[in-house]
Amino acid sequence: MQTLTVKKNLPFVFVPVLILSLSFGTAYRAYAHADDEAVVRDVLLRSASSFAKNDIAEATKVWANDESLTIFESGHANYGWADYRDHHLVPEMGEMKNTKYEFSDIKIHVAGNTAWATLKYTISADVMDNGKTRHVDGGGLGTAILEKRSDGWRIVHWHPSAPRRAPAPAATPKNP
Repeated sequence: MQTLTVKKNLPFVFVPVLILSLSFGTAYRAYAHADDEAVVRDVLLRSASSFAKNDIAEATKVWANDESLTIFESGHANYGWADYRDHHLVPEMGEMKNTKYEFSDIKIHVAGNTAWATLKYTISADVMDNGKTRHVDGGGLGTAILEKRSDGWRIVHWHPSAPRRAPAPAATPKNP
């Protein structure tokens, strides 16, 4: 008789325990997901800050330092950290002084050990042009892909896109 009562009440005990277990698991995943989003956001902001400060040591901490890194910018591609660092990042940092580089409207999506983000960026700096300093301002949109590795989240792909420049006005013919 007691066995029959236990079998009869088992669903009333088992189902709530199952629901609580699933709820805690879902809550933990949501917490971990939010934590990953915060870390990804921090990596992106540290990347922008490292560029603004000409800090290659800090950039090394947030970018993938191997051949998996790809950069597509202004119709040019860099493949691997050494190519990007030596032929793009360091020369560009060296050309710019008083640099401000900021990200806004960052939207992050995390799926396991991969994250992608879209953002807006602004940049202003003083650059040398034919021996004279000139100020430049710009901005655009960017997409970043990050991978969670044993040493943390790293940027593995970056693609900024600046607005197209307006075409030069057409020359007006002179009337004879």
